[in-house]
Amino acid sequence: MCGIAGIYHLMETPPVERALLKKMVDTFTYRGPDDDGFYLEAGLGLGFRRLSIIDLSGGDQPISNEDDSLVLICNGEIYNYQELKADLIKQGHRFKTACDIEVILHLYEQHGVELLQHLNGQFAFALYDKNKKRLLLARDHVGIAPLFYTVSQQRFIFGSEIKAILEVPNVQRHVDLTGLDQILTLPGLVSPTTMFQNIHALKPGHFILVEQGDVKVREYWDLNYLLESELDNRVSEQECIERLDAAMRKAVNYRLHADVPVGFYLSGGLDSSLIAGLVHDLSPEKQHHSFSICFNEKAIDERYYQQLMAKQVNSIHHETIFDSEHISERLQHMIFHAETPLKESYNSCSLALSALVKKQGLKVVLTGEGADELFAGYVGYRLDGTREKDDFSLEGMLETQLQEECWGEPFFYEKNYHGFKDTKRALYSQSVLEQADDFECTRHTPVDVSKLRGRHPIHKRSYLDFKLRMSDHLLADHGDRVAYANSVEARYPFLDIDVIACAKTIPPKFLVKNMQEKYILKQVAKRYVPDEVINRTKFSFVAPGSPNLLRKNNEWLDDLLSYERIKRQGYFNPDVVERLKKIYRADDFNINQTFDDDLLMVVLTFNIWLDVFKLSER
Repeated sequence: MCGIAGIYHLMETPPVERALLKKMVDTFTYRGPDDDGFYLEAGLGLGFRRLSIIDLSGGDQPISNEDDSLVLICNGEIYNYQELKADLIKQGHRFKTACDIEVILHLYEQHGVELLQHLNGQFAFALYDKNKKRLLLARDHVGIAPLFYTVSQQRFIFGSEIKAILEVPNVQRHVDLTGLDQILTLPGLVSPTTMFQNIHALKPGHFILVEQGDVKVREYWDLNYLLESELDNRVSEQECIERLDAAMRKAVNYRLHADVPVGFYLSGGLDSSLIAGLVHDLSPEKQHHSFSICFNEKAIDERYYQQLMAKQVNSIHHETIFDSEHISERLQHMIFHAETPLKESYNSCSLALSALVKKQGLKVVLTGEGADELFAGYVGYRLDGTREKDDFSLEGMLETQLQEECWGEPFFYEKNYHGFKDTKRALYSQSVLEQADDFECTRHTPVDVSKLRGRHPIHKRSYLDFKLRMSDHLLADHGDRVAYANSVEARYPFLDIDVIACAKTIPPKFLVKNMQEKYILKQVAKRYVPDEVINRTKFSFVAPGSPNLLRKNNEWLDDLLSYERIKRQGYFNPDVVERLKKIYRADDFNINQTFDDDLLMVVLTFNIWLDVFKLSER
């Protein structure tokens, strides 16, 4: 994968300066350190940075079709490209390269925007149709690849990262308070919202058509579970195991294809271990590299299980010992790449892990994200069946009303949002509170509630996890950004579109069985993973939070949270921040990051974000 950026004038056709395009793509050179490329014509400029993985000598971009009427830049991998290419050749299409993304051009010739229904991959691309003067942009089904855009002074501007957009003259930098409210309230940002006002993230499974001065955003895919009444509960457990095993084998095999070596992460948990087991079973003749992060603190160290799995699959295993003392040193680096405040510090660990991959000379790793959200891996999936259905207290009725506004029906997700509203609003400054009714993120549901209505509770939670946790939090903040910071492409077999389709056919009774999360996935894993890993208690990795950082008496961090600075910036209540600092610094105070909100981490990283991206005070 790589990085893309561009400018398209909506009304007039002035030239786009190549020097400006170069500045845009150079903001993320780390996404594509191997090469760059540009396409310019009246009113349009496309820029590209390449990380060479497939067709190392012939896959340069921008790339065009046979008659040069179409131009494409793509940050992505198309995993089913060989099947697509064979079919397209039969239909008379001629290919210039052996690169996977060239199929997008020929699919567009064949199907127009319907080409998206044929792709299995992780991608964000911009395709320009010269004859129709049309720019088509699209983001993959799940949102693995990022794509941001804005309209400023009759210019449509886009980029793989917001940094590129900010290079364009007269693009304004203002805080989006809804974005801040989402970070405090939900697992993280939810597309199309970003932390920058009027700069949007294209939603997963969506495309944009820019033509005749108009910008239209459309959906082409969503995670749409069957109604509970339509579920086929007659399918056997064994049949589900065989289907899922076949889908996972195909997904892993797709992601092993590259013209450079491919490694994998080993966390010590079920998901990454299953990927490792499948890699070894599919290519036992190859010795792959595996990568793990370890800790000196015994309570959070998973080295035993990592080494156990590495031995099982005979990998060339690499470990890096992470010292929590270095978190504060990496905070600015984390925020620079995430382009958003963060609720946790474990991006610092992920950065260290991708740096280890780069040190060993690898560009591609397989990783296990997506299994928890598809196969009921969080405690909430198990607890849904045990929750009290009715709470007739005033607080309970107000919470039920808020749930209905957010999800279309009473459904508990993550926390009591009505109760949390008081906590959150106490943190905001008075001037921010005066606008609270406008930016409060729970006033406007960020999901399509029709995809929740009539579904099984496990499928409701899975849909919400995909919409509120997966794309903009796990895959963006903690996936794409921390991998590409070190010029590493992460690939996600669990998020293969065919694996998702398979997961949708598995009856919920096999996802959680006998109060055991991820039951069906564990049955598949028994073929590839030691029982010690499968049967271990689920371990939720967390890195030290703001209480740990505040006790270090770091002058820089103290200044970021100083009373004077908080008051001057005008976003948070300085008196409340002071009280929180006193509480958090106490030796006996700890935050359970699985269930509790680290409010000062948000304040701290928000202030770093203001500095890094040069946003003004209120």
